[in-house]
Amino acid sequence: MTDNNPLLDALGARGVLISVSVRYWRARKKLNPEDLGLSRDQVNDRLISLGHKRLLPKETLQELALVESRAHAAVEESTFPFLNIARYLPNPKLQTVTDRLDELRLGFERAQSTFLDNYADLRDNALQEWRATADDLGVEPALLVSRIDAAFPPLDRMDRYFGFSVNLFQVAVPNIPQVELIERATQQEVIAARESAVVAARHAIQQSCQDFIADSVTTLREQTARLCEEMLETISGSGSVHQKTLNRLARFIDQFSELNFMNDEQMTEQLQRARQQFLSRTADQYRDSDAARQKLVSGLTALRDRARTMAAEDATQLVEQFGQMGRRRFQLAA
Repeated sequence: MTDNNPLLDALGARGVLISVSVRYWRARKKLNPEDLGLSRDQVNDRLISLGHKRLLPKETLQELALVESRAHAAVEESTFPFLNIARYLPNPKLQTVTDRLDELRLGFERAQSTFLDNYADLRDNALQEWRATADDLGVEPALLVSRIDAAFPPLDRMDRYFGFSVNLFQVAVPNIPQVELIERATQQEVIAARESAVVAARHAIQQSCQDFIADSVTTLREQTARLCEEMLETISGSGSVHQKTLNRLARFIDQFSELNFMNDEQMTEQLQRARQQFLSRTADQYRDSDAARQKLVSGLTALRDRARTMAAEDATQLVEQFGQMGRRRFQLAA
C-alpha cells in the first residue's frame, strides 16, 4: 500500500510507469589534435572544433536509429511524463504499447544481427575512406587511420553495446527502514532522521502527483483544442471536408478515452457530443451541404474554444475526485 497517499494509490490502479532504453554502438570518436599529427597549441579552439566524428557512414546505422525513434514515439504518444523518471501508461493502452514494443524489439534484433554480420566489411570500407580523407586533409594517413582503427571495438565485444529493454514499474512511497543493525546508542537518532526524510519524501511525492494529474488533464484538453484548430485550418485551406479529416477526429476521441486515466468527464462529454453531432455524416454529405459544413465548422470552433478555456481552468477539483478512487481502493483492501 502507498500509506496515506490516495493519489499515488489511484495512479497505481489506473496505470503503470514504463521506461524504454534502446542502445546501439553509435560509431563515433572524438578527434584530438594528436589524431591528426598536430600538437594542441597548433589548433585554435576558438576557430576549430574537431568534435565527435562518424567512424561509419550514417546509413550503416540508419535502421537501428529508426527503431530507436519509433520505440520512443510508440511510448510517448500513449503516455504522460511522470516526475522526470519515466512515462505514465494508462491501463487501456498497456497491451497496445507493449505489443508494438515487442514488434520493434524483433526489428532491432534483426538490424543488430545484420550490422554485426557486415561489421568486418563496414570497418574495412570505413578505414579506406578515412585513409582518403587523411590525404585530403594533408595529414599522415597511417597515424589517423591507426587512431580510427583503434576506435572500432573487437567484434566479440560488440554485443555489450546493444540492448532493447522495456521496464514496467510503479512508484511507492518510502517506508521507515529497519535499524536493527545500528548501534543502540545511535538508533533513536537514526530513526528520527529517517522518519523526517520519509515524511518529506511522502509530501514531495504527494505534491508531485497532484501536479502530474493536473498537467495530464491540461495536456489532453490542449490536444483537443489543437486538433480542432488543425481540422479548421484543413477545411479552410481546401474549402471542403475530406474523410481523412473526419477520421482524425474519430481516432482522437478513441485515443482520448484510452488516455483519460484521470476521468475527465467534462472533456469526455464534449467529445462524445462532437462524435454524435459531426461524425454521423460522411465527407461526401458535408461537401453536398453548405449548411452541414458550416455547422461542422461552427461546432469545431466552439469545441476548440471550450477546450482552451478548460485547459486554463484550475484542475484541483478533478485531482481531488481522482484521489477518491485511491481512498476507496485502500478501504476495500484494508
